[in-house]
Amino acid sequence: MTKKSFFLTVFILLLAGLSVYLNRGRFQSEPLSVGSRSIMRGPALRRGIKDPAKPLVFLLNRRQRLTSVKVVPLAELQTNRYPQPVWELVSTSNSVPVKEFTYGANIRGMHPSVKGAVAAPLQPGVPYRVFVEAGSVKAEHDFTPVPRTP
Repeated sequence: MTKKSFFLTVFILLLAGLSVYLNRGRFQSEPLSVGSRSIMRGPALRRGIKDPAKPLVFLLNRRQRLTSVKVVPLAELQTNRYPQPVWELVSTSNSVPVKEFTYGANIRGMHPSVKGAVAAPLQPGVPYRVFVEAGSVKAEHDFTPVPRTP
């Protein structure tokens, strides 16, 4: 190997290494984030349930196959080691990839962790935290429901 081909090979390897270093962020996936928004109408109205709070929609930043969704009152989470969720869904197999879901509504491929359990009505002005898991990816979000207006 001549000096010229050796330095050319080293130069190409340095350029490749610099390219990988500068583009390292492109190879990482964006972390999962969840947010919430109150809506005017929702599944609670269709079932005839009179909730004191407006229905909530939880929004994810990308489509995910969820494995667990849990909503817990924030005060209970701060005082109890094992708080009781007001709504909890789990998936034992494949759930449908979703980008948004409504509090208390069914998500295809998921079921309540306790057979026959339904979501408890959210109380307006009480802070809650939602925990979302999609395999090993986890996210959480604090929210406070808004009272329903007539």
